[in-house]
Amino acid sequence: QVQLVESGGGLVQPGGSLRLSCAASGFTLDYYAIGWFRQAPGKEREGVSCISSSDGTTYYADSVKGRFSISRDNAKNTVYLQMNSLKPEDTAIYYCAAAPSCGGTAVTYDYWGQGTQVTVSS
Repeated sequence: QVQLVESGGGLVQPGGSLRLSCAASGFTLDYYAIGWFRQAPGKEREGVSCISSSDGTTYYADSVKGRFSISRDNAKNTVYLQMNSLKPEDTAIYYCAAAPSCGGTAVTYDYWGQGTQVTVSS
């Protein structure tokens, strides 16, 4: 059974850090680009970051550039999103998803996780 499972979300104060994990089962992440998306209440889902399968090229939304870092550990079949200097506006449900390549919209992603809640508040 193909599955992506996110973990690592939680409540953190502004300026704090979290590391999200996206673990795959039923397929090998090596051959997929993995993207992170987020959706805040009342807002559309937005792409946050993506890491390619071929050479590990990374992409970031302007809103998180310099604060978030995406990485992959193919041996563990897991992708990570390190989030530093968190702001209240980063509060959302974060999803990871698998696609043939980075750069597409959400509809181009084949597999999705169930999401993990990130809340940034004092």
